[in-house]
Amino acid sequence: MGSGTVKLLLDTHIWLWSTLEPNRLSRRITRELSNQENELWLSAVSVWELTMLIRKKKMRISQDVREWVGTSMKRLELSELPITIEVALEVPLIHFSRGDPADHLLAASAKVFDMVLVTADKHLTELHGIRTLANN
Repeated sequence: MGSGTVKLLLDTHIWLWSTLEPNRLSRRITRELSNQENELWLSAVSVWELTMLIRKKKMRISQDVREWVGTSMKRLELSELPITIEVALEVPLIHFSRGDPADHLLAASAKVFDMVLVTADKHLTELHGIRTLANN
């Protein structure tokens, strides 16, 4: 992505793929995630999404979710990104083509904290004013 530190915010599926199915990541994404100059961030929104997937039985993990998240964050060297009031206030200022609240919070987080959102979601890569790195 260039020289210097880049803050990468992982979309929920990118985080889950990085942990469970790294072969689903493009070479470019794999390279950027393993670049020690880049900072990797995980939003609390993604952890919430994971808990909802488990609750709805759309996903299963082999251990307690708290342990699994902690292990994943350590292994991938992820920093926690909180949801702030500033992020919530940014959401209505972004024009979204669909209504996924988690996507809205992730995009607003990337904008507020000046991060690059790593995603395979075309709806997010096409947003204006949000820097993205597409998994394609």
